[in-house]
Amino acid sequence: MNQIARALSALFLAVLPVACSGPATPARAPLDGVALGGPFTLTDQDGRVRTDRDFAGRYRIMYFGYTFCPDVCPTDMQTIGAGLRVFEGKDAKRGAKVVPIFVTVDPKRDTPAVLKAFVSAFHPRMVGLTGSPQAIAAVAKEYGAYFEAEKPNAEGGYLVAHARLAYLMDPAGKPVALLPQDKTPQDVATELDRWVR
Repeated sequence: MNQIARALSALFLAVLPVACSGPATPARAPLDGVALGGPFTLTDQDGRVRTDRDFAGRYRIMYFGYTFCPDVCPTDMQTIGAGLRVFEGKDAKRGAKVVPIFVTVDPKRDTPAVLKAFVSAFHPRMVGLTGSPQAIAAVAKEYGAYFEAEKPNAEGGYLVAHARLAYLMDPAGKPVALLPQDKTPQDVATELDRWVR
């Protein structure tokens, strides 16, 4: 019996450092080397022209959606905003390095004023970006973000089918990982903790 107890004790001591440590950072990011992202010039929720260079030196959470989305986009933005707040609460210095960016795929309806009301509901530093249909299509293509407006109904309303992805980009604008916006705020915070330095 003593031999079994000693063996279990040795096993416990061997596993303890792994069990008590936080999530390990893999040597390579999941999206390392993936051709994703690129330069853009769009308009933010305050009517100011913003380019990708305005966000240089900061991590970016890039999400493509639209404010008239009946369910998915508001839910995802809530999760991302809450996840960033959890991360900021744990490490304010690293949290300040992250800027959440919502890029509309419905520039016809998503004016700066509409975006301002939308993004301000989810995080005080969330940036909303819009632009011409051509500019939005170009940015979405750079990020591999599919979208397609459906045929308007009799009242002129319509939905926009779109990819449901949240990209974490590094301070140089390179892709790092996909964030789990379809899970919990804690899951988002855990991924930010894993990658933001």
